[in-house]
Amino acid sequence: MTQHQSTQTMKPATAARKLGVYLEATPAEFREGVVSRAELNALQTDPPEWLRELRRTGPHPRPVVAAKLGVSIAGLHRGGITEPLTTEQIEALKQERPEWLEREQALQAEVRKEAARVKKLHAERAQSA
Repeated sequence: MTQHQSTQTMKPATAARKLGVYLEATPAEFREGVVSRAELNALQTDPPEWLRELRRTGPHPRPVVAAKLGVSIAGLHRGGITEPLTTEQIEALKQERPEWLEREQALQAEVRKEAARVKKLHAERAQSA
């Protein structure tokens, strides 16, 4: 008896998240269908022009905006950023350096520093055990 392997598919929202793009900015045919694992792999390895352009200029989803600004997603929210931003808007924020952005970047730096300290502590404990 042979097994028939079904094609693994995902919703467009899941595929957009994996591609790091804002779903609403993708073409209608992408939003309205399903994406197979093979199609997702193809989009990642050889992105079409619309995907390259979205990644280059946006609008970008919150995780990408947060990463580009060096803050957390919660920090974006505290700063009043609730909508997707374009690359141009992100660059303008970096130039303006509003108080909330500086505060959130400092907070994120402290979080990263503490995470590194804890990781080092765990590594030292693992070596001595």
